[in-house]
Amino acid sequence: MPASVPPLPSPPPAAVEDAPSEETVSGPGHRLRLTLLMAGSCLPILGAVLIAPVLPQMHDHFADVPGVDALVPMALTIPALSLALLAPFAGVIVDKLGRKRLLVTATVLYAILGTAPLWLDSLGSIVASRALVGVVEAAIMTCCTTLIGDYYSGRQRDRYLAMQTMCASISATAFFVLGGAAGSAGWRMPFWAYAVSLLLAPAMAAFLPRPRPADRTTTSSPTAPAGVKRPFPWRPLAGTCALTVFGAVLFYTLQVEMAFLLDDMGVTAPGMIGLATAISSAAIVIGAVTFAKAGRSPQSWMPTAFGLCTLGFAVVWLAPNPFILTIGAVINGLGGGIMLPSLLTLAMSKLEYADRGRGTGLWTGSFFAGQFICPLVALALASAVGSLADAVGVLALAGAVATAALALTARRRRTGTAPEPIEQPAG
Repeated sequence: MPASVPPLPSPPPAAVEDAPSEETVSGPGHRLRLTLLMAGSCLPILGAVLIAPVLPQMHDHFADVPGVDALVPMALTIPALSLALLAPFAGVIVDKLGRKRLLVTATVLYAILGTAPLWLDSLGSIVASRALVGVVEAAIMTCCTTLIGDYYSGRQRDRYLAMQTMCASISATAFFVLGGAAGSAGWRMPFWAYAVSLLLAPAMAAFLPRPRPADRTTTSSPTAPAGVKRPFPWRPLAGTCALTVFGAVLFYTLQVEMAFLLDDMGVTAPGMIGLATAISSAAIVIGAVTFAKAGRSPQSWMPTAFGLCTLGFAVVWLAPNPFILTIGAVINGLGGGIMLPSLLTLAMSKLEYADRGRGTGLWTGSFFAGQFICPLVALALASAVGSLADAVGVLALAGAVATAALALTARRRRTGTAPEPIEQPAG
């Protein structure tokens, strides 16, 4: 529970509100590589939502297969599980083999494995191919995020990490529509979209420069002498990753359960449910833009982000009608849009070049672990308290505890870094 999450470590006084030393990168080459990294970051989102609209068709096609009720939904969710479990290992490989080489290789494999259901006739083999898609998604997401940390620094890096959140939210909506449209031609048709990565891979190989340790070097660690490699920051990163798991549960719960909550209120029209979901997704983008534009440190955003998510849950819990419920989802989405880049930039701030891949992999695995367990947590709470709305209420109480703990930590940090008054000599 959030009460047991270790408090975020206090950075040195100079790093509390000030960005790290920054060299702004610009120019046509910068715009191209940023476009490629954002496009690559959207590929795991495509894998998560593209086939959702055709799951009923898949179920009908494999209706005679034993276990079809479990296997068909698993085709949608198992890539997230693979990503959660393997992203930390992908991070180790990133640091050992290099970011660019692994990214290009994984992007090619993504097309091969992603389109495999076009040719496979066994539901079990399709699920297995989807698990392998999650493996390469772990590599792609870890490499793209690590390269953003390598190429950029300071506020510019924070803005582009926030841009990842914006692109992911926008692409999720676009891919859901694309999957629905392609699904009208058959349940296999959406899998052709995975072939788009074959266009990205050559461009990544040609236009992404190979990063060097000196490219984005920031101020050396105060805990290690010059020229001495500092140990991997396990303790501070563990606190951030634990908070990320809980934050991902807060972020995804309403996205996953929105249709069921509206259905409990008598709203069954897919168009109305889709509209409510789209409005809350737009709030995520607004939250990410707010984070990027405000110029505040990620630590100072934490109580606000978790507080907004908690407030959104409370509104949904007490909502008397679908309109108020949607307002609660919008508030929750706004907090989530601030929360995700805050957690990611906080994790990146603890990492140097040599361990950035491993640290990014740990954070990515934590985030997708929270995404995977989110529906399980909601189901367990609903069974315990009697209804899905009351389960949201329990999460609101848990979020309130986390928000209070984060606010207290932020207050102690400000107090601890405040300058002491200078005593005036007597007389």
